[in-house]
Amino acid sequence: MLRLLQIEFIKLKNSRASKVLISIYFLLLTSISLIAVIKFDIGPVKFHLAEQGIFNFPLIWHFNTFMAAIFKFFLLLVIVSMVTNEYSNRTLKQNLIDGLSKKEFILSKFYLVITLAVISTIFVFIVSLVLGWIYSDYNEFRIVFSNLEYLGAFFVKLVGFFSMGLFFGMLIKRSAFAVGAIFVWLCTEGVVYMILQWKLQNHQMVSKITQFFPSVSMWNLIDQPFGRLKAVKTVANQVGEKITYDYAVHWYEIVIVLAWTFLFIYMSYRLLLKRDL
Repeated sequence: MLRLLQIEFIKLKNSRASKVLISIYFLLLTSISLIAVIKFDIGPVKFHLAEQGIFNFPLIWHFNTFMAAIFKFFLLLVIVSMVTNEYSNRTLKQNLIDGLSKKEFILSKFYLVITLAVISTIFVFIVSLVLGWIYSDYNEFRIVFSNLEYLGAFFVKLVGFFSMGLFFGMLIKRSAFAVGAIFVWLCTEGVVYMILQWKLQNHQMVSKITQFFPSVSMWNLIDQPFGRLKAVKTVANQVGEKITYDYAVHWYEIVIVLAWTFLFIYMSYRLLLKRDL
């Protein structure tokens, strides 16, 4: 495993574009802290986002993992370009000539996927912990380290999404076209969702069907946290509405994403086996 990872990190080190994208990604993760300075006034209403409880433990784990997941596309570009460059630069063929098996090649990419996901998760954990200690009203150990399942869901979400990028990179072999195909796939899932909603007129039934779609299953891992903000709850109470939303991380949602992850990696391996390099 370490040998395969070392090969991938050497390739990363020699890829200027990948280093730029990774740097932008972690800068954006750090920029989550800038949310704390967002303030604006609407007449007599003074709105300070940090005072809405987003950096309170344990809500911060939910809010930060949701926001951080938005930036995952930058690392997706890294994964896709790393795979497609193997074909355009003919390093894949050279690696196989040098003794690397096709299974080891796929594993090296998967190990890179896991490593980037682990580093991202640890980084979000550290940023959230620091912001929480600064802004949270609750600093008891039991409260601080509750709801850490959102970090686990964040990790699984990244692994699944990057594995999808790995598969499309292997399938199409051209970086721009592979990224384009991923966006087409995401749009297709959205269109299918709207068609099902139109035909069935049953949101609950449609949700049960579409939860098995790859991108929808990844999205479902961490639901939007905005309904938990103080301002949203206050407005809902004033208009006589009660917000009932399931924010929990469910085991079956994790299983679905892990199943797609396995399929993406397995299909990538089968593609490589069938190709004449």
